[in-house]
Amino acid sequence: MLYAVFMSSALPPFPKPEESISEPQLLEVRSFTDEPCLRADAARNRAKLLEAAARLIAEHGVAGVTMEAVAAAAQVGKGTVFRRFGDRTGLLMALLDHSAQTLQADFIGGPPPLGPGAPPVERLRAFGVEVLHRHAEHLDLQLAAQPEPTRKFAHSALRALHTHVMMLLRQIVPDADCELLSQTLMAYLDPALINHLARQCDMPMERLEAGWTDLVARVTRTPSPC
Repeated sequence: MLYAVFMSSALPPFPKPEESISEPQLLEVRSFTDEPCLRADAARNRAKLLEAAARLIAEHGVAGVTMEAVAAAAQVGKGTVFRRFGDRTGLLMALLDHSAQTLQADFIGGPPPLGPGAPPVERLRAFGVEVLHRHAEHLDLQLAAQPEPTRKFAHSALRALHTHVMMLLRQIVPDADCELLSQTLMAYLDPALINHLARQCDMPMERLEAGWTDLVARVTRTPSPC
């Protein structure tokens, strides 16, 4: 089955505390437990904890990431991990937030068709395909980090993706309720649905990509590419 090993790809390297994320930013992506400003030592400790968690995922899968295991791998007290991330979900969401920042940098300032310079409908198609593949690469982490329903849609990383889709839709179908249509399109890219279709229904990624392209064409009333 395609993507038999979903966690084979390493997470992007974590920026050093003094490094900044590529500008401009659509939305600032932070987890719920992030502080607005971190002291240099706190930023270093946070990066150290995230690197330890990423190593545990690479070696043992997501199941190997516990607050205790991360504390031991980073050689800090367990209380430090809880103070920084709140709980295991907060820690996993912080890992995904970093990956989401690289995605934002790509669709804000990367090469077309994902980045600027291509027609909006082409960018929308490319966006969905890119998200499908990125979610599939880290699907176990995506599933483990899913917050409770009341927190899911308020998270800054997901809001940034919705905002990008909504902005593209407003260029393609300005007369539509693009805020709600963006929710419809993003539902297709939900990690739980990708897990069901790819793993449980054994659908190849090519079929999921074609489904996204067809959905975009129907929602935007544009012809499908040949």
